[in-house]
Amino acid sequence: MKATSIRPAVPGDVERILHIYNQGIEDRIATLEVDQKDIAYMNDWFQQHQERYAVIVAQYDNAVIGWASLNPYSQRCAYDGVADLSIYIDRAFRGKGIGSILLQRLEEIAMKKDFYKIVLFTFPFNQNGQGLYHKLGYRDVGFFEKQGILDGEYVDVKIMEKLL
Repeated sequence: MKATSIRPAVPGDVERILHIYNQGIEDRIATLEVDQKDIAYMNDWFQQHQERYAVIVAQYDNAVIGWASLNPYSQRCAYDGVADLSIYIDRAFRGKGIGSILLQRLEEIAMKKDFYKIVLFTFPFNQNGQGLYHKLGYRDVGFFEKQGILDGEYVDVKIMEKLL
């Protein structure tokens, strides 16, 4: 399946971005967040993702079905060329190639915005996500052991990266 379009996110997309993000929180496969977010939270997040830290969406039949963003990796100037990555796909569209399309476009944007590297953090058990990242050239760096707690259990986090 191909998305009708990949485009920069606009304020009118924030509700769908929020809905898809909350699905990711519920599913416990993509984030250590456990509490559902509200529209005020997501509007604030969106305002912080303007200019260099882009947000893009995949649209199919006039509906946003996925999103990806470049996020600050560190506030230290030494890491100015490194971005952190977020990518979330609506449950109904997972496994249909939307993630690949979003990620390839986000990498193009990252290079135009003078990033030379993208890092990401994923759960070791998120095989679908790792499959996507490996397919697009991301390499395994290592693990943070017991990096967080999810539903009362310690969770390791896998670190991956790609030089652009």
